[in-house]
Amino acid sequence: MQKVEGLIAATFCGYNVDGSVNLTIIPRLVENLIRDGVKGIYVCGTNGEGPNLTIAERKQVAEAYINAVQKRVLVFVHVGHSSIAEAQELAKHAVSIGADAISSVAAFYFKPTGVENLVSCMAAIASAAPSLPFYYYHIPVLTGISIDMIEFLERAETTIPNLAGIKYTASTIHEYQACLNYKNGKYDILFGYDELLLPALAVGAKGAIGSTYTFAAPIYQKVMQYFEAGELEKAQFWQLQAVEMIRCFTKYPSIPAQRAIMLLLGEELGDCRLPLTPLTTTQISQLHSALASIGFFKRLEELHPTLPVG
Repeated sequence: MQKVEGLIAATFCGYNVDGSVNLTIIPRLVENLIRDGVKGIYVCGTNGEGPNLTIAERKQVAEAYINAVQKRVLVFVHVGHSSIAEAQELAKHAVSIGADAISSVAAFYFKPTGVENLVSCMAAIASAAPSLPFYYYHIPVLTGISIDMIEFLERAETTIPNLAGIKYTASTIHEYQACLNYKNGKYDILFGYDELLLPALAVGAKGAIGSTYTFAAPIYQKVMQYFEAGELEKAQFWQLQAVEMIRCFTKYPSIPAQRAIMLLLGEELGDCRLPLTPLTTTQISQLHSALASIGFFKRLEELHPTLPVG
């Protein structure tokens, strides 16, 4: 698998009124993302509430995305689980349905005690799908695992033959840059902190995975386009639009707030699962007002005139 360039959208899970997984919305979500120019889709991760789904549901969601995408963009399947055996089962399933890559967080209940332990855990998961590129999902704010990622790469490269890189979801740009340049750029280090996309591009990022790319990809496309063209002030302008948007919704729990933005853009995803709780009607109204006040809906409409927004 070649290194990924461009945006990969970490999608949200849809639910029916009875709380069951809604698979019928997936084809529409896929078409919208392809229209927005994303290069891939990351399913059943943090924003897809992978840890809140059953194994059977995760398989159904992954398969529905594979079927809807039809190889037009990449599909990364997150297989992480606190049970390595369950993660291995999900990895094997990802192979069987034609996923392009798999990814896994560290176990988040009984946590790896050090870098060698973490590598052993990831090696066990990756070995269940040796034909697929494997990306370690580094998200210390949620897993509590803050192991040095250069040390991880040093040990993992001889232990995980199908290691492709890291989904790097942390604000430590200096470590991210070090990982990018490890052994002359041997690995694909995909940046996962949307509000710092432009700084990541400045230190060499080419690909990024993020939740807000699911509904605001056109804004980030501008950041990347202007950066690549050497028009830094314009890239800074568009990155600021993203930052202001993110500042609006981080006043609330992140995933429920982003799901509310999807609703405001015309996509009903249903209520998230406990322990996550949806925003109240009042909170959604306040979020709408905040986003409207910074011109978020207007900018999206300008970038996509056919999009029903605001």
